[in-house]
This record gives sequence, structure tokens and C-alpha cells, in this order.
Amino acid sequence: MASGAFDVPLDGERTQLEAFVEDYRRAVEATLDGLTEEEARRRLVPSATTLLGLLKHVTWMQRVWFEECVGGTPRRELGLGQTPDESFQLSDDDTIATVTRARREACATARRLVADLPLDTVVTGHRMGPRTLRWVYLQVLRELAHHCGHADILREQVLSSRVEP
Repeated sequence: MASGAFDVPLDGERTQLEAFVEDYRRAVEATLDGLTEEEARRRLVPSATTLLGLLKHVTWMQRVWFEECVGGTPRRELGLGQTPDESFQLSDDDTIATVTRARREACATARRLVADLPLDTVVTGHRMGPRTLRWVYLQVLRELAHHCGHADILREQVLSSRVEP
């Protein structure tokens, strides 16, 4: 696997898509680097969005697109919430370590599920109908980039609120 999107400008489409997805996977997780549990859970906007909640949501999102849509296992069987809003909700057991571990496991499962599939493969596990694996990659990339932007702003707010000794 390439180290990043800027390392594969002349490679094939699959390599480029995977590199961009991996860049954003790493970037959204990195927004929690050096934060306390309280900072990761801090609500800075009227919605339930927190940095830890964003990481939990992108984990859910990738499981929906790869395990449900590509893999064909329904959300209920996967133990996933049915709606995006549910995926942001944190339990008392959620920590930076546990949510990060779940995200990494979801990414590893996603990589395994698509490893041997061409981009033109039509996948039928999503409740809204069939789509190509290429479409799934683009949707996941869109979601990761979107939420990475949210996470960057929340992290900036958290860091700026730290009191200097």
C-alpha cells in the first residue's frame, strides 16, 4: 500500500482511491492525538457532535458501506445502529482507546472485504439498492473528508481552550 495520495499521482485508479481513503482514515484518527478523554468528549456545538463521536460515526459509516453494502450483512446482524444520528452517541464505555481500536478493526475488515473485488463490481447489500464498488469508495471518501473537516475545527477549538500555566 502506498504511503499517501501524493505518492500515487500516476498509479491506477484503485491505488489512488485507496491512498486517498487511507489518508483520511489516518487524518480523522489523528485529530484525537494528545487529547484527554474529557477533551475528546467535549461538546462544542449544539448537536451531539464531539471528536470521539465523530470517530465512532466514521467507524459506523465504514461498516455500513463495507460490511453491509459490500459484504451483505444487515446492520442488525452487525450490531450497528440503524441511523447516522445513533452512531454519534457515546456510551460510558467508549474511550479514545476503545473507539480507535474499533475503527482500526473496521478498516481492516473493509480492506479484506474489497481486496479481490474489481471497482466495477456491483454490490447489493445496501438498502437503497445496488451500486458499484467504485461508488462505495467515493462515498466513503466523501464522508471521511467531510467529517475530517469537522474534526479539524473541533480540535482547534479544544486546543485553543487549553489554559496555559
